[in-house]
Amino acid sequence: MSISAQDLEYLRRCVELAGSALDDGDEPFGSLLVDATGRTRFEDRNRVAGGDATRHPEFAIARWAVEHLTPEERRAATVYTSGEHCPMCAAAHAWVGLGRIVYAASSAQLSRWCTEWGTPPAPVAPLPIGTVAPGIHTDGPADELTERMRALYEAKFRP
Repeated sequence: MSISAQDLEYLRRCVELAGSALDDGDEPFGSLLVDATGRTRFEDRNRVAGGDATRHPEFAIARWAVEHLTPEERRAATVYTSGEHCPMCAAAHAWVGLGRIVYAASSAQLSRWCTEWGTPPAPVAPLPIGTVAPGIHTDGPADELTERMRALYEAKFRP
């Protein structure tokens, strides 16, 4: 499945959330959980600026989904996110049984850009979702959002 026009609308909201995170001094990541009917059930943005590096929106989605959705609803849901899940979030996604993931920018893109900018490496390897959770269907990156995501990441991560 490729990225549809509807997927792009959800991804644009994720990019807005990422921009809000950046405006608040946080890392620019935002995510949505959309159910099988197309209804947004949960949205969040990064909240790691306070020192808890696990406060990623994708991880918050996994926690919320377990508390509010049945296993069937989780499998039928889609997670949209501005940046491809890190290994922690990909594992959480798989463990709680969420469905498809659609992302605007890939981990490979972010890693390449950070290398270009001379950004110190992250403490966790930038593994693709499929390496951490091979059973999850993913789509991304979204070429239409590449320059916007690069600009958000550069504003935060370029030394």
